[in-house]
Amino acid sequence: MITVSDTARKKVVELMTDDGFDAASDYIRVGVKSGGCSGLSYDLTFDNSKAEEDKVFENNGVKIIVDKKSFLYLVGTTLEYSGGLNGTGFVFNNPNAQRTCGCGESFSL
Repeated sequence: MITVSDTARKKVVELMTDDGFDAASDYIRVGVKSGGCSGLSYDLTFDNSKAEEDKVFENNGVKIIVDKKSFLYLVGTTLEYSGGLNGTGFVFNNPNAQRTCGCGESFSL
């Protein structure tokens, strides 16, 4: 399962609304792709449909879809939002990552 912090939930709802999505019925799609300085990078988009093989979760009022392959890398991850001095954006706190880059956008297992 992927959990969503209160701060991330507020920002997700705001950004989904700005992009024409409805947080009550649409999804955030979270995935992992090859790339980044540590080998794998996170991908977060909004989506209004899901594929048959997608895993679907709901946490803190946010509907999340993850493809099966990415799910293996993301089990137990918490999605947070940082607005601090070190940069603004979504942060993935992934207990499976053994190494992350300085910016936190890529990781390796």
